Formats: sequence, C-alpha cells, structure tokens
Amino acid sequence: MRFMIQVRATDVSERGEPPGPEYAKLFEEMGAFHEEMARAGVLLDGAGLRPSRDGWRQRYDADGRREVVDGPFAETKELIAGYTLIQVRSEEEARAWASRFPMPFVGMACEIEVRRLYEDADFAPGGDMAIRSE
Repeated sequence: MRFMIQVRATDVSERGEPPGPEYAKLFEEMGAFHEEMARAGVLLDGAGLRPSRDGWRQRYDADGRREVVDGPFAETKELIAGYTLIQVRSEEEARAWASRFPMPFVGMACEIEVRRLYEDADFAPGGDMAIRSE
C-alpha cells in the first residue's frame, strides 16, 4: 500500500522566502526522519514544493475545453507545500509513520494530510480502469 503524506501549505510556505535559522533544527529532524524511513524500506520519495505562484492549474469544462490559470492561488489551506510518499504493509503502519512526522512549520499551527494511492489491484482486470467492488 502506498500513502502520500501531504504537508499543507501556510502563508510562510506560499511566500517562498528562504527559511530562517529557526528552521535548522526542523530540517535536521525531517532529514533524520526521512533517512529512518529509507532504512526501514518504506520511503519512496519526498520533496518540498515551490509556492503556487510558480505553478498553474488546468481546468476542464464539461465539454472538454481547457483553461490554464496561472498561480498564485488564494486559498492557502487548499494547497500542498510538500509531500512524502511511503509504501507500507497496512494503514496502521502508515498511521504509525505519520504520527512521528515532524511538525512541518516552526511556531505556527499546521497540518499534514495522509491519503492512500490507488493501486492496480484496485481496478478490474484488463486495464479498463473500472473500480473493483469489494
């Protein structure tokens, strides 16, 4: 099972300013945590994301027309500042790793969100992408 631990964006991450010295301990903790996950064989990937001003959204109308909207995006609480992708044997194991995830921002309320990824086994055989009913 693969899970994505999403670090939700804040006003600080959206400013895109270089982190101050107060973040040195956090970066050390986050690096050590990712190294521990790598040694345990559960870490697949992890990275911080640049602010939404460096990105865009592509919207699709019901008729298939596309519209590109450049960032930044106003609703910070709906944005992701970074992610860690893990592969574990169970949801309980994912919860255990997430419970040890370092607090991603210094001195402010923040949150992570954990979401399971779809796997090939979740879909009907034959590659038709139909969701299996269990």
